[in-house]
Amino acid sequence: MILSDKKILESIASKQIVIEPFDRSCLGTNSYDVHLSKFLAVYENEVLDAKAHNTIREVIIPEEGFVLQPGQLYLGSTQEYTETHNSVPFLEGKSSVGRLGIDIHATAGKGDVGFCNHWTLEISCVHPVRVYEGMPVGQLIYFAVEGEIENYYNKKKNAKYIQRTPKPMESMMWKNKF
Repeated sequence: MILSDKKILESIASKQIVIEPFDRSCLGTNSYDVHLSKFLAVYENEVLDAKAHNTIREVIIPEEGFVLQPGQLYLGSTQEYTETHNSVPFLEGKSSVGRLGIDIHATAGKGDVGFCNHWTLEISCVHPVRVYEGMPVGQLIYFAVEGEIENYYNKKKNAKYIQRTPKPMESMMWKNKF
């Protein structure tokens, strides 16, 4: 079941959902709009290695915007810091962003109960497109959880993305044992 705007507000009031900064005008019927931060990052190496720590180079979006190029993966982040303690957050791209040919996530659209951070976006595009800090980029949809939770993300020993940061985080796949 997807939470309605009223249920999202109730969860915010009870601190089961945290959105900072929160802007009431960004609340839709059953979602909350999130915005692109000024931080982007690109991987430094042309070939990425799943068993290695692939380093990134930070890019700050200037006031005049930044042109994304096809064939390049950009890591971005949301301006909003979020916490979710009673529901499963899903991040979907806004249709207006999709109509510009921008994808905001390759595979990581679902968060876990207990996720507490800014969202890292895996941004790609089909043709050059200029993006801006603060532009609406996605929407969070919250799904109710049935049953008690034993393993909150922010309390897992092996959680890799719990360091609070407004900047995009590179892949931590290298921390897995395989």
